[in-house]
Amino acid sequence: MFVRKVSVRLKPDSLTEFAHLMDHEILPWLRKQEGFLDLIILAGTDSLEVATISFWEHRGNADAYNASGYPEALRVLEELLDGKPYAKTFEVVSSTLHQVIAVPPRQMDNLAGDTARAAAGQSCETNF
Repeated sequence: MFVRKVSVRLKPDSLTEFAHLMDHEILPWLRKQEGFLDLIILAGTDSLEVATISFWEHRGNADAYNASGYPEALRVLEELLDGKPYAKTFEVVSSTLHQVIAVPPRQMDNLAGDTARAAAGQSCETNF
């Protein structure tokens, strides 16, 4: 798994609009990209600095986004940015947040029923 970390300063009073654009324009597009897994958006306590961390299955996925999607994302956000973003790709060496469990497709269908039975206090078994 790989991540792309992008850090940038925002113009004053633009964090709310930045978050809105990320949630409603950038994230829906990211979800359609091959290998995209997750996005975390961080903001400094002064709301003037943000960092995004996007998770990708393979380095090639992150590189493809860097070449095609990233310039478009910058265009969408450019009026809010106060300077040039700093971007870098990293390999995930360890994470407690992203414990990926492969569930066979047949078992995915059973998860909703198992969750409902568990909530009702009934016993259920799911083998992963």
